[in-house]
Amino acid sequence: MNLMYKSTRNNSEKVTASQAILKGLAEDGGLYVPEAIPKLDVPLTELAQMNYQDVAYAVMKQFLTDFTEEELKHCIDSAYDKKFDVPEIAAMRKADGAYFLELFHGSTIAFKDMALSILPYLLTTSAKKNQVKNEIVILTATSGDTGKAALAGFADVPGTKIIVFYPKSGVSPIQEKQMITQRGNNTYVVGIHGNFDDAQTGVKNMFNDKVLEKEMDDAGYQFSSANSINIGRLVPQIVYYVYAYSRLVKDHTIQAGEPINVVVPTGNFGNILASYYAKEMGLPIQKFVCASNENKVLFDFFNTGCYDKNREFILTSSPSMDILISSNLERLIYKIAGNDAEKNAEFMKELSSTGKYSITPTMKEGLAEFVGGYATEEDTASVIAKIYKQDDYIIDTHTAVAAHVYEQYVKDTGDTTPTVIASTASPYKFTRSVMNAIDPAYDAKTDFELVDELNRLSGVVVPQAIEDIRTAPVLHDTVVDADKMCDQVKKILHI
Repeated sequence: MNLMYKSTRNNSEKVTASQAILKGLAEDGGLYVPEAIPKLDVPLTELAQMNYQDVAYAVMKQFLTDFTEEELKHCIDSAYDKKFDVPEIAAMRKADGAYFLELFHGSTIAFKDMALSILPYLLTTSAKKNQVKNEIVILTATSGDTGKAALAGFADVPGTKIIVFYPKSGVSPIQEKQMITQRGNNTYVVGIHGNFDDAQTGVKNMFNDKVLEKEMDDAGYQFSSANSINIGRLVPQIVYYVYAYSRLVKDHTIQAGEPINVVVPTGNFGNILASYYAKEMGLPIQKFVCASNENKVLFDFFNTGCYDKNREFILTSSPSMDILISSNLERLIYKIAGNDAEKNAEFMKELSSTGKYSITPTMKEGLAEFVGGYATEEDTASVIAKIYKQDDYIIDTHTAVAAHVYEQYVKDTGDTTPTVIASTASPYKFTRSVMNAIDPAYDAKTDFELVDELNRLSGVVVPQAIEDIRTAPVLHDTVVDADKMCDQVKKILHI
């Protein structure tokens, strides 16, 4: 049976998995969701004996039902290979009373690699399946990590171009250097004057622009997305939660069937939504702890049931979470609204016109498994220093937000259920913030002196991704106003 996908804003349109991956965003601006969340058909004890690639197949075959076994295994094997610097692809480290799931062992040292290593293969396979003749233009907004991971994944992939927009003053120096030094004849990186929400809104507007779509088609192009709005990004993220659980079973930390909690540092909501989908598949997750930085729109939402983006946008040391419009939350809102596309569309219209919406008391009851927490800049720095001194383990700023929120959660609830913390980036990606947290005296050093000092302190080899940019030339230096994003895309595509 083919699992079909429909829009969160319109239940009548149904597409296959490959069509949903190709489109990225539904015609009506909604996000694609499966008609039903499929169940795992492999016992947890059996998953515990599998490697990452086999777990990936067990999970993804349930969602991508119009892919043949050969096609899907080709995508998986091509993605999860020597690009990752540990054979297990995602590693687990125990520290501070929790299990840190290291999702940063890919080529751009951030968790986005886990999905963006496979998306180009899913997309090109989908294009072949649907006899697509146009060149696919990947259009993406990034708050720092998606951009580089998408650029690395799509660089020189035949039949594709990739255009990434990022907030010029809203990413770390190393994140920016990684993007603007990206090689590839089909890669384009554009800074904008504005924040991530401005970039994301600009991208969504282009996806919804029917006149632009016609112009693109006439020129032999069509848009697709590498953001987590694309179901081809979200499905691979479910895998690592199933894998993490299977590792805890494998090393006898838990028995198969015992519950765990999950803590995820969250901005755009895709990463924590993936863990929720894993539970819907049958993984015994008890609580989803949603960790925010000072841009705590999600914390407030889980506390009050009101989503309100009308607030000051704060630049923090965890820039990938500096987001006030959490796109993927729409998929959860649709679910707790009883899969009512009309109701969900009303909320999204309200968000677009007033910047806020409030869910019903019944819907709020559907969020009982979610707990919100947040960390200040001081909290973030403090927990980095504490875990380094206590466990000789250095975490990045985003992971630190989650670690602090987890500590608070345990203090508040006394809940000692075994807990997986999604560790979303290597500390090498945010060296200045990380090293300053350990000792403010480090601030006098240059970024690359800090890299060497972090290597000395942690004993962790400097990732190739960092070595590559020490001397790499800047290849992308375009910066535009947010309202000129569409003009820039046309210029790049000569339309």
